Formats: sequence, structure tokens, C-alpha cells
Amino acid sequence: MNGQEPVIDTTVPHSARVWNYWLGGKDNYPVDREAGDQFLEAFPGIAQMARASRAFQERAVRHLAGEVGIRQFLDVGTGLPTANNTHEVAQSVAPDARVVYVDNDPLVLTHARALLTSTPEGRTQYVHADLYEPEAILEKAGELLDLDRPVSLMLLGVLGHVQDYEEAVSIVRRLLAGLPPGSHLTVSEGSNVHSRENVAAQDEYNESGAVPYIPRSPVQIGGYLAGLEVLEPGLVPVTRWRPPVEGARQPAEVDQYGGVGRKA
Repeated sequence: MNGQEPVIDTTVPHSARVWNYWLGGKDNYPVDREAGDQFLEAFPGIAQMARASRAFQERAVRHLAGEVGIRQFLDVGTGLPTANNTHEVAQSVAPDARVVYVDNDPLVLTHARALLTSTPEGRTQYVHADLYEPEAILEKAGELLDLDRPVSLMLLGVLGHVQDYEEAVSIVRRLLAGLPPGSHLTVSEGSNVHSRENVAAQDEYNESGAVPYIPRSPVQIGGYLAGLEVLEPGLVPVTRWRPPVEGARQPAEVDQYGGVGRKA
């Protein structure tokens, strides 16, 4: 945000752009589409999983802004704007909601204006910062959010990019340490338990030159929520977290687990 033109590398795939491609977006390059198609060939379910993850995000934000009454959201690892972004969902429920997006992807920076729309009553801000610097994230977020009041911290599909699991846990703990009681953590990550094809496709993607993503076990993903009061139904495949139609047939499992926890 220093006025310099961000440098976008279009020679290697980028996870945010590939994810955008799977969601049907247009903010991607040929190298991303090629990597995305290779992944789809090895594991056709990835596009469904991407959509299921996005739907989980929407349901979680709607619940937090509605039933829980959260009015502040800190979305770290934003990715590229698509439909039903965090601020759109939160402010559709609570027009006075404040949302801070955080990412270090230069392409997200170029699209920041799309993220900065807001209701007249609410506020939306974009912070160009690095996941590996939690204290800097909190300092910048505190310029818009009141960190003495509950905040919903959103970490969706980003912690798998942290190669060392203990470091990923540490990042979560440091971010939560700067938030008051009553704050919530929403997390979703790719797992490695249901589909060999998913794991094989991920291994191939990681060898493409892109920033690797490490699918982890549900136990490891659940570790991010350790010490929090985990909301029902717990950590589950994202399709099974408060599905929109209660009493309907159990939704299919996907290799993406999600959950929401409250800081006491």
C-alpha cells in the first residue's frame, strides 16, 4: 500500500487464483487454469469442495452476525473477491458490521476496491500484511476494529500454506491472544483422510512451483480450535456444519473440515 505497483508473477500458479478459477471467477491466468485443470483431472471433486467451503463461510458469518451478535470480522488470507464475501454476508445481517480483510497477495491488493464496498452504517478495510506477522496484523486491524470488543477471526484455507504445523498453531494462538473474550475463530482447511485422489492431486500441485499447501488430519485441524468453546456440531466436513436444510439427508463428506470456536 506504499504506492508502488504490486508485482504479480504469472509464471507460476497461485492458490488464490486457482481457487478463483474453481469457483468460476475470472481473476486468474493461463498458468492457474492449467494447474486447476490438472488438479481437476486427478481429483474432480475439488471444484465441489471449493464451493462447499465458500458456502460454509457464508453460513458461519451469517450465524456469527445473526445469532451470536458479532459486529467485527477479521478475515485473514482473504483471497480474491467472489460472490458472498465476508462483508457482504455480515452486513446483509448487521448493516453496522465492520470487516477488515488481510492478505499479502499483490493480485488481491489490485482488487482491494472490490473488497472496500460497505453499507453506510458499516465499514470495510483491506490490510496488506503477512500471515506470519500476527502482531502486525492486529496492530493494523486495530485502526478500524475495537479490539476490546469481540471479533470474529476468519482463517479459511490459509493455514495449510504454513509448512510447519506447530508454527501454524502458534500463528492462531498469537492472533487470538490479541482478541478479547467473546471473540470467535472460524477455521476451515483441507484434510487428507477421505480421498487418495485429493492427496495425490495436491502433491502434484505442490510440485508445480506454487506455494505448497499441506492437507492435514481432522485432529490437527481441530488443534487450531483447542482451548476454545467449540460450537455445535464441532469440527466436521464443511458440508455438515449447520447445513441449510435441517432434517434433510446427511450431506456428502468432503475433504475440507471446518468449525467455529468461542474464546471464553
